[in-house]
Formats: sequence, structure tokens, C-alpha cells
Amino acid sequence: MNRNFLNSILFIFILCLGWMSCYTEPHVNFNNEPDPVSDCPDYNPTPYVIQYPHSGFPDMPIPEDNPLTNEGVQLGRKLFWDPILSADSTLACAGCHAPSAAFSDPNQFSVGVQGIEGHRNSMALFNLGWNPKFLWDGSANSLEEQILNPVPDPIEMHLQWKDAVQRLENSPLYDEAFNQAFGSCIEIDSSYVAKAIAQFLRTMISGTSKFDKAVHGNGSVQLSDEELNGLDRFLNDGLFDGHCQHCHSFNNFFSNFQDLYRNNGLDEVASPYDFEDPGLGGVTGNEEDYGKFKAVSLRNIELTSPYMHDGRFTTLEEVVDFYVNDVKSSPTVDIIMQTDFLPNGLPMDEQGKSDLIAFLKTLTDWDFVNDTSFQSPF
Repeated sequence: MNRNFLNSILFIFILCLGWMSCYTEPHVNFNNEPDPVSDCPDYNPTPYVIQYPHSGFPDMPIPEDNPLTNEGVQLGRKLFWDPILSADSTLACAGCHAPSAAFSDPNQFSVGVQGIEGHRNSMALFNLGWNPKFLWDGSANSLEEQILNPVPDPIEMHLQWKDAVQRLENSPLYDEAFNQAFGSCIEIDSSYVAKAIAQFLRTMISGTSKFDKAVHGNGSVQLSDEELNGLDRFLNDGLFDGHCQHCHSFNNFFSNFQDLYRNNGLDEVASPYDFEDPGLGGVTGNEEDYGKFKAVSLRNIELTSPYMHDGRFTTLEEVVDFYVNDVKSSPTVDIIMQTDFLPNGLPMDEQGKSDLIAFLKTLTDWDFVNDTSFQSPF
């Protein structure tokens, strides 16, 4: 396809992207209530100013009871990297979220302090402040809620919160840090630990990939012919295209927040209840939700192998081959899979696959991965 024509397509979609970036903020079900720390006489933290990568990012929705502050973010960073929250003091939150893997886990399943493997791949951590729900199965409605789970989980950090709090209270590193972040009127508990870590995670914004620089830069960065061809495959629904943008919307998040949990045809089962991992259905109990998992952002997808909730694919080539050749039918399979991928797959040739992967790699954000402000403070 002619490069000028493809650049015209990109320009049109850049305009669309700018329009889509102004969409209404996703419905985030925070229970916003004023926090008593605001009445503490010595509560005087410095507001944290979010640095958005470019104008395409909408304002981040921040819960009223957990405003971002410099002191809270720095406390959260320490807690994220400190193994003090695990039973044997060997495993930090960062232990399952490596910076080089865009803060995901390069292992198929993370291993907890007891040497027990989990059954899902640890998700990447970036742009979480805009996400409406969390975890592969949607079982957490906020970052704060999600953070509470891994510490007492027996196959993760396996430390009861009361014991974790006692450790923090006895640590000279954290007594003053909590006072600075939340005031001296509070007592350390799990909610303030979760709030601090959530503040840190909300600062982890990824939006300076090659694609971003080509779209929002000064023209010094351009996509190659192969990458533009891959973008064309990504966006379109023709016979030889990838049909990707239905689940991974062409917006700044490359994820569809309006229909976030889907069954993408990984497994063939006769009944919804036959899925080995029920996914969203295990949370809601609704028959139609069995086998549905979060459609993750495609940003940094080059770095977040292995892929899918159970890490079954190790390369992007395997993922693309699956969508082209191996989507399976089941009672809850997504309508897009039914109409566009089944029963015979997509007739995408090897060049088309290569082009699509080339485009996906333009979403890799090396500035984010190498940002020292997200690295260990110790």
C-alpha cells in the first residue's frame, strides 16, 4: 500500500484519537469520602502534580479520599519495593512486577513466599489511574482494594495485615514517612498502606512510545512503511485484517473500558461451567461471564510476555497465530470472535502478521521502562 495513503490514514485517525481522548472519564466506583487526615493539624503534604505525556491523555480521576501528594507517592514507592510486607521478608510487590517487563512478571506464574505458584500471570502496571476495574477477573473496583489482597494471600506474600502493620510501626523508616504522608493523627493500618501504594502506582504513566512520538511529536519520528501497514491491519475489519481495535480500542490506552471483560476464544468447552478458570464468572456468578478475562492494554506488549491470563503464549507471533488460526468456540465466546474469527480464522498472510507485530512494537515505551523514579529507592 502507498506510504502517502497510509500517512493520510494515520492523520485521519490521529484526529479521531484526539477526539476520543476527550471522552468522558471511565466510571470508577470509588467510595469517595472525606478522609479524617485532612483535619489533622500537621497534615500539610505537597500536592503531586501529574505529568501527562502529551495532550491526548484525559485528566486522571483521583479518589477524593486519597489525593496524590509527593509524600504519599514516595511512601508508596518504598512500600512497593520493600519486602517487609511478606511473611519471610523476601518478597516485595515489585518481585512480581519487573521494570524491564513493563512491571509485569516474565514468569508464566509468579511464585509466592512459600514457593507456591499462582495460576495467573501477573499483570503489567501502568496507566492504572484510568482503569475502571482491576485484576484478570474484575474482582477489585479500585487500586486501593486491589492492593489489599496480595499481602495476606497464602500463595503470595502470606502475611496477616495486623503483623504487617506491627512491622511498619516498629520500623524507624516508616514512622515519620506515614506522618509526612497522612499526618500524625492517623494510626498505621492496611488502608493507609494501600492508599500510599495506590498513589505511587497512579504516577506510573506510559505514553512516550515511538507511536506517541510519531503522533504527538514534531515530525522527527515517523512510522516505517511496515509499521504503517501494521496499523492499517490493526484498525480495519477486512478479510485480511486483524480486527484488533474492537477489544483494544484505538485510544490512548489501547483498551476498551466500556466492554473490558471478554471471552476471546482461548478454550473450547461445552458448558460455561466447564472453564478451568471461570474468570469474571467466578466473581459475578453470571453464566454469561464465565471464561471472560480483562482485555489488557496493548501498550508495552512487546515486553509483557508471556501472554493471556494464564501465560500460555510466549511470543507475539504465537498470539497473532492464535487469533488468525486457532480461536475456539464456546457458549460465552465474544460476538466479535463469533462473527469475524470463527469458524475458519483469518486469511492473513505472513507479511500481514509481520506488519501487525511491527506496529505493536511501536507501542513499547522505553522512557517509561527506564524511568528511575519508578525504580527501587533503596
